[in-house]
Parts: sequence; C-alpha cells; structure tokens
Amino acid sequence: LVAGEGVKGYLTAVYKFVRPHTVRGTILASVCGVARALSECTVPLASTPWLELLPNALKGLLALVLGNAFIVGINQIYDVDIDRVNKPFLPVAADELSERQAWVLVLLGGLAGPCVVASTFSALILKLYSFGLLIGGVYSVPPLRFKRFPLAAGLTIATVRGFLLNFGVYYAAREALGLSFQWSPVIAFFACFMTVFAGTIAVAKDLPDIDGDALFGVETFSTRLGVKKIAQLVTGALCLNYAAAIATALLSPAGTFRAFVMVPGHALLALWLLKSHAKLEPDSQESVKKFYKRIWDLFYLEYMMYPFL
Repeated sequence: LVAGEGVKGYLTAVYKFVRPHTVRGTILASVCGVARALSECTVPLASTPWLELLPNALKGLLALVLGNAFIVGINQIYDVDIDRVNKPFLPVAADELSERQAWVLVLLGGLAGPCVVASTFSALILKLYSFGLLIGGVYSVPPLRFKRFPLAAGLTIATVRGFLLNFGVYYAAREALGLSFQWSPVIAFFACFMTVFAGTIAVAKDLPDIDGDALFGVETFSTRLGVKKIAQLVTGALCLNYAAAIATALLSPAGTFRAFVMVPGHALLALWLLKSHAKLEPDSQESVKKFYKRIWDLFYLEYMMYPFL
C-alpha cells in the first residue's frame, strides 16, 4: 500500500503509521473482552442500559486505538533510520509523513487517549492505561529505550499487550455493567496465556528485522542466535502454551472451562503453527515475514475463541 498525494495520500500514510495489524489486535481484544464480560453477566441482558453502555464502549475502543497509535508511532520516529533498512514501506521511513507530522499524530494519541479514559472510566483504569502508555513509550525513547535490551523489550510488550490490555478491558466492561471485579478461572487463564503469547510476539517481531538491527547495533535475540534458532524457540514456546491450555481444560473441575472448545481449538492452532514452521525458509526474507504474519493470525484467532472458553 503506497501513499499518494493530497488528502487521500495523507490518510493512507496515517493508516500505515498506526500499524493496522496491531490495531486489529487491539480491536479484537476490546470486542472479545467485552463479549466475555457480558457472557459472565448474571444480570438479564434485556435489562442492560445499552444506550448508556454503547457510547462508553466506543470511547474505550477509541482510547485503545489512540494509545496504540502513540506507542507504534513514537517507535517509528525514533527508529526511522533502522526502518529505512527493515521496513522502508513505513510512512516516516518512506518520507510519506514528515517527522513533524508524525509527532503531531503521536502527541494527539498520547494526550487525547488519557483524556477519553479519564472522562469515561474509573481512576484505576486511567492508571493502568497511563502505565501502559509510559512503558510503551519508554520502549522506544532514549535514554532508557528498552528495545535495546532483549529481555526488557519482551517484558514490556508482554505486559502491555498481554496483561494490561486484557485485564483492563475486562475490568472496564464489568465496571460499566455495575459489577465488581472478580477473577474467574477463564480470565486468569486467558491473562496468563496472552501474556506468554505477547512475549513470544515480542521475540518473533525481530525475525524480519535482523539486517537493520545488526547494522545499527540493536541487540535482539534474533541478532544473537539467528533466525533459525529463534523461530524454533518461538514455535516451541507457543506449542507449550497451547499444550498448557489443553491440559488446563482437561485437568480442571468439570464445568470450569468449555473443554470441547479449548482442547480441539488449541490443538488445531498448534498444528497450524507447526505446519507454518515446517514451511519456513530461514534465509528467505519473504518466508520469514510470512511466518511472523502467521503468528499474528494465531493471536487473532485466540481472541476469537476467548468468549467461548
């Protein structure tokens, strides 16, 4: 997708700037998290004040998309030289957006997002949201720039996209329904599962970027160990995650989980992952990108199972 000139070209560049694949993950997390909260609601849905709740849900989704834009946008500003090697299609690296325009979009997301949350949700949700923005920004911004340290980078992404996003959406949904928060086995499982999954994505995302990272001295697990070993580790970690999900469903007391969904669902996803890994050609950039995209596809599919676990 190449941005052209005029308003259409600018909007295309903005669309690329917010990294659509991450926005899809954010939207799925929001919609499926709300669906999960509704499925556990003991209040008759017919008596739910939908006209009051729907605007709040849309505001929450808007805040999440703005926060997502802030985090991925500020990364593009500080990684512009690396992106010219690794991701030359990104709008700042491709000069489709100027650095000034990029900063305007980042500041819009970073300021508008908290304002939306503060005006709609409780103080706890605002604190969780602000903490996510903080560590998501520190990931890219000097002097800390967590992305320089593979372990810190992985923990940052796992925390933001794995725990904070899923816990925050579920908590906010129950709060909007007038229900107090309570950990359920499904929520505890899903928070742990997606934290591990997000941490794995944090490692896998560097697979297609090994050339630029090595050129600019950015140390990642991929530059340390190479594409082949990291792809094996990523596949192994996700397969263990799927195996743990299957074991959790089978070993938990009857009725805790819908085993008829969790067991075959995770088994099929694991098989799809293994098939994708078998097709991986470590020396082919196109093959590596396809493998990484498949991991995101699996991430999306997990969210689609979430309301039915």
